[in-house]
Amino acid sequence: MTPPELAVQEATGRSATTAVVNDFSIQIATVNGSGSQTANLVLLRSLFQTGVPVSGKNLFPSNIAGLPTWFTIRASRHGYSGRKKEIDILVAMNPETARDDVLGLAPGAVALYDEPLKLNDVRDDLVFYPVPFDKLVATVCPDAKMRKLVRNVIYDGVLARLLNIDLAQMEQALGKQLAKKARAMALNMAALQAGFDFAVNSLEKRDLFRVEPMTATAGKILIDGNAAGAIGAMMAGVTVVAWYPITPSSSVCETLATYMRQYRMDKETGKATFAIVQAEDELSALGMALGAGWLGARSMTATAGPGISLMSEFIGLGYYAEIPTVVFDVQRVGPSTGLPTRTAQGDILSTAFLSHGDTRHPMFLPSSPGEVYEMAIEAFDLADGLQTPVFVMSDLDLGMNTWMADPFPYPEKPLDRGKRLTAEKLQALGEWGRYKDVDGDGIPYRTVAGDGLPTYFCRGSGHNERGQYSERPADYVANIDRIDRKFQHARTLMPPPVIDRADGARIGIIGYGTSHWGIAESRDQLRQEAGIETSYLRLRAFPFSRDVEAFVAAHDRVYIVEQNRDGQMAALVKLDVDAALAPRLRSVLHYDGLPLDARTITDEILRQERK
Repeated sequence: MTPPELAVQEATGRSATTAVVNDFSIQIATVNGSGSQTANLVLLRSLFQTGVPVSGKNLFPSNIAGLPTWFTIRASRHGYSGRKKEIDILVAMNPETARDDVLGLAPGAVALYDEPLKLNDVRDDLVFYPVPFDKLVATVCPDAKMRKLVRNVIYDGVLARLLNIDLAQMEQALGKQLAKKARAMALNMAALQAGFDFAVNSLEKRDLFRVEPMTATAGKILIDGNAAGAIGAMMAGVTVVAWYPITPSSSVCETLATYMRQYRMDKETGKATFAIVQAEDELSALGMALGAGWLGARSMTATAGPGISLMSEFIGLGYYAEIPTVVFDVQRVGPSTGLPTRTAQGDILSTAFLSHGDTRHPMFLPSSPGEVYEMAIEAFDLADGLQTPVFVMSDLDLGMNTWMADPFPYPEKPLDRGKRLTAEKLQALGEWGRYKDVDGDGIPYRTVAGDGLPTYFCRGSGHNERGQYSERPADYVANIDRIDRKFQHARTLMPPPVIDRADGARIGIIGYGTSHWGIAESRDQLRQEAGIETSYLRLRAFPFSRDVEAFVAAHDRVYIVEQNRDGQMAALVKLDVDAALAPRLRSVLHYDGLPLDARTITDEILRQERK
């Protein structure tokens, strides 16, 4: 990527009249439940349709309507998708937060605000655009009850004029949201036009931000990670879904239910070929998923940190009895209830070793909707292949926010159901034990009900290789060591890291998940601002391939960037690499619940480098 263009308030030596084109962030501050979602998505989609790379992040309260909510849109002609720390354009619609929102802007930023708030009295170093929203909406919406839901679209119209966005793109985006609601479409279109006309007649353009058409979004889609995971699970052949609603994972199963009803109904009978069950809690949900996995179904559940904690005992059963299922963990801020609508990477260490005793679990670490989709498919194959629970570790930022993605490819490989015993295989083996390793990879053959073989059983207590109850120390050691061989074998099955080595770089960065987007931009900042070249390794799965140790060995210092307080991924890496390499590892930690931004990474690496 090319180095980022600095925002107007940060530019050095730039003429005060130089336009900032297709490179800005917009923050819209409204009230939860005020109908702002439609207006925000229309603005986001309009920029996307204009060909400008965009991402959208929603910061919303975890309880009742009426509390503050913020929606941030980043437009970046360079293709940066991470949160930008600086806000270039503020749309202030919430009286409760408006003053603080304005005080948080850098000099030269733009504040478009509801006129009665009189925010131009707060500062004199911003570009202010007052808009009489109530007066404008009253002229286009006679129904007073509807005005609250329509007035937000007015700022779309104003911004279309100020930023030079084609109003036809706004209309097309609005149609995408309200295509089947003719009356709502007409009212919102009138509000859009009213905002545009007001800006034409009453606002003088005094800022430097503008939009020009590009082609960078051609062929791409807008989607959130939870929807991508749902599509991936359906493509992987899931038939049993057991879940309990919990933010931010609920829409995985809700979306999956919608897709399954559309694409997985028996065409002749009209009956469902799947079961989606809302359980009484997360523990029950996982128990149902494991039961279905034991019976041979492809099963899954979706949850967040509190649910992961509750699932610990059943995960141990799945691990030791060796039952396949897939768990989507859309991480949020903890501990306890924590901040349910804020993002984090706080479940990494607990999930890797979830349950008591000696347990370790495979985890996929997607960073984009495309990877959530692909890794969902891979997770089901791996769960069947290893006969164990497998985790897809997303987070709120990836799961619930809007990202650009390439269209998902239709799967070409057949489903891999792993080592399922058949009558022919049994005859070839001559002797079978449910927990007997015959191939040296730690993975035994299993049977399921309906296979025509009478020996479909498992055991979660002490057992020997035949599945018989045993408390003999030798049987336990042999069994637990065999299961570890499966885990070690998984190193060769998991997706390898993505590595970008810079010639001569002595500093390395390791990241994973949504931290990737801030890291990619930070590397450009480090190069541009401090002349520091860095190599980068992006983890995509645990257990790690041996590439990780080689990467650490090749650099003097390696910064592991993650979104938790305690350096959870750094702890896993230290456990995995040669102990002599551990002093090379350093942490860059971000855990305030906001999506990680590049500036935070850059500043922290520079601070540690200058010690």
